[in-house]
Amino acid sequence: MATRWMQGLRAALGFLMADAGPRRSPPPGVAALPAWLQTVELQAQGLASLLARLFVAKVFWLSGLSKLRDWSSTLALFEDEYQVPLLPPELAAYLGTAGELALPVLLVLGLGGRFAALGLSVVNVMAVLSLSEIAPAALLGHQLWGALLLMLALWGAGPWSLDAWWGARRAARA
Repeated sequence: MATRWMQGLRAALGFLMADAGPRRSPPPGVAALPAWLQTVELQAQGLASLLARLFVAKVFWLSGLSKLRDWSSTLALFEDEYQVPLLPPELAAYLGTAGELALPVLLVLGLGGRFAALGLSVVNVMAVLSLSEIAPAALLGHQLWGALLLMLALWGAGPWSLDAWWGARRAARA
């Protein structure tokens, strides 16, 4: 029983640390792209993933820093303004701030990229749900961050990440 549980945990961690990327095989009867075009596509995917990681990480990192700068104000906001479901306000403030400071670092490095993207997605959804009224422009920002985080959660941190580097090293050892 314990071994089956450990195997499942190992498989889940392997998925969260993997960099699958949106690579695909051409349909039957369709020629594959030339090698040079495949290289261009891979580099473009790497750049797009890196830019998405940097953009989203900056937003959440700065939000976490602003919460740290005035902690008493942060606690007051979680007490009065933010209505986080299922969590006491003080615990929600600690968890939200910790997530906004730790997960962006992982996302920028591309280390556990899917884990970081999923974690920031939870922070993003909780931010939207906890506000009784949210400005339309703020909602659009949260939707954009959510879409970018979904892309990273589905396809991984990309070829320019520690996840990809680590995966290549593991493959070379095998």
